Amino acid sequence: MKPGAGFFTAVLLWLFLGGAAFFSETALLVWLLFVVCLLPFVIMDGLVLLLLTDTMEAEREVAGALALGEKSVVTLSVRRSFRRPFLARSIRLFDIYPDGFECSAFPVKIARAALDAPKNTFPAAVFEYSIVPLERGPWEFSFVQFLFGSPLGFWRRKIVSSCASRGRTFPDFKKLAGSGGDLKGVLEQAGLKDKRRRGQGMEFMSLREYQKGDVVKSIDWRATGRRGKFIVREYQEEQDQQILFLLDSGYRLHRIEEGSGIPGAALPDAVPGAPPADAALPGAVPGRQIRPAVLRTQFDSALEAAFLLSWVALKHGDGVAAGCFGAEERWLPPRKGMSALPSLMRGLYDVKSAPVPSSLFSAMEGALARLRRRTFIIMISNFREEDGESLSWILRRIRRRHLLLLVSLREAEAETLARRRPQNGEEALETAAAFSYLSARKRLYKNWEHLGLLTLECSQAELSSSLINRYLEVKRSGAL
Repeated sequence: MKPGAGFFTAVLLWLFLGGAAFFSETALLVWLLFVVCLLPFVIMDGLVLLLLTDTMEAEREVAGALALGEKSVVTLSVRRSFRRPFLARSIRLFDIYPDGFECSAFPVKIARAALDAPKNTFPAAVFEYSIVPLERGPWEFSFVQFLFGSPLGFWRRKIVSSCASRGRTFPDFKKLAGSGGDLKGVLEQAGLKDKRRRGQGMEFMSLREYQKGDVVKSIDWRATGRRGKFIVREYQEEQDQQILFLLDSGYRLHRIEEGSGIPGAALPDAVPGAPPADAALPGAVPGRQIRPAVLRTQFDSALEAAFLLSWVALKHGDGVAAGCFGAEERWLPPRKGMSALPSLMRGLYDVKSAPVPSSLFSAMEGALARLRRRTFIIMISNFREEDGESLSWILRRIRRRHLLLLVSLREAEAETLARRRPQNGEEALETAAAFSYLSARKRLYKNWEHLGLLTLECSQAELSSSLINRYLEVKRSGAL
């Protein structure tokens, strides 16, 4: 229990009278009477708040799985415990939401009329508010706090109601949720180029009559001779293959590029369709709440791209495995079928990057030890010139047994410096260093391509679409 506004007002008045008592005997008498008369009221006010004021109970309803950067509604039901006779003069509510959430609804002042009802009637006041998760990973609401004011305002008392809620925040996948299971639809929504044509692929599907536009090499001459008309062989992309994602969670992808965040938006303070009891909770922050931008690292984009490509690969009938190295070590063995996607997301949704070293060599060596069949390995990192020498031996081993795609994210800051027109000597040195750095990276990728490895360099925003297009090209080419 702590002093309230009334207590501090009384103390200030008492000090003022004490100062006047130095100059007047009448003021001294008033000062003494003020203390003698006020002290019993202060003590009684505190005893009523401590011993006779009823406590509160709260229940919370919130979804157990939230989408990163997307608004979600939390419902709080507040009721009296009916253990004591009186209600506090003022009641303020604070829901202690987890770190990594954005909310501007508290404190909320609860009207006494909403709670001062017979015990057997509907005793709850309902309040709905919006939260926006800004970080991936598990979260927990621990408790709800109530701040009670005493009848005369001299004291305040904090009451804690245990009200635990747990859940997880996943990346936002509106594309997957809105696709209705249609692969072509989700590819079109993402701006991807599905270049498949009739007669291409690896696995034979059927024979059919020649149509205008079919390539001549797809004609089956034996079937044409038997039927007396042109017959073409139609193929489908080979299935039952295996993909492995290796994601670097170390310092290489622990970079926030400008403009890479999820943009903010205005959130209404009032939730449409709230129960009538919500009107009994004045004091919510008026106006509109501004949702902040969710800043994403390059690793966040890499993880989301891996999830999206996993969905595409599973729809194609391929198996998917994943591993992380650097800040956190994770390994998820290969699985097939659409039921594998939730397991994949649960296994990696809370992995975050950190400014710590990561070993590309060890990650590749560990993958070689675990893989038992030919696999399309996709490693996403930020490759540098020095990786050419340090990875030369392991890359030759991988190339003999697997198909490797080395994905590197562009560094916007270095590209901006390389394109800048310098105005002085210092800027000229920075521009030259950036240009040399980027040129060395390009030479590295060309050397790897000459060795028969696949490379891909793209921006953070283009990663998902570029990665899926490359996967489709590999499927069509039959390189696996």
